[in-house]
Amino acid sequence: GTPVTNPMLYLCDNQALLKAVKRWVGEGGKATLVGAPDADILLEAIEELRKRTTAGAATFLVKVKAHRGEPANEEADIQADKAISGKDVPTEWHDRTNGAVF
Repeated sequence: GTPVTNPMLYLCDNQALLKAVKRWVGEGGKATLVGAPDADILLEAIEELRKRTTAGAATFLVKVKAHRGEPANEEADIQADKAISGKDVPTEWHDRTNGAVF
């Protein structure tokens, strides 16, 4: 991944994810992940963004069109497929959890 102090441009085709992350910007302890789909994964993403913010690293989240031949999106899909098919991928990234995440 990108070191926490380096600038990062994140191209995302998932509008729901970007909306969920936006809820956390500046919310501090008021927001909760209880009942959120994929809360375990979202928690990891939010924690990484907090680390980047604390370090003062420039981070840009940009919505790109999905499944429309967007080269960056197509490459991201390829890389995501490779990442989840690896033997070193922790089980929690494959399996849905029923535990509450705060």
